[in-house]
Amino acid sequence: MTTSTIGLIAGLLLAIAAAAGGFAGFLIALVLGAAGYLIGGHFDGEVDLSALVGRRDRG
Repeated sequence: MTTSTIGLIAGLLLAIAAAAGGFAGFLIALVLGAAGYLIGGHFDGEVDLSALVGRRDRG
C-alpha cells in the first residue's frame, strides 16, 4: 500500500466523521479524500505540491 493510498483512506475516514449526510456531506468527503490523496502522494514522490505553495526567494 502506497503512502498516497493511505492518505486517501485517512481523508475518507475524516470525511465520514465530518459528513452529516446529504449532498454537503458528499462534497466534504470528496474534498477531504482528494486532499488526503494529494498529501500522501506528495510524501510518496508522486505529486509535486511545491508549485501550488508558490515558494518565493527572499533576499
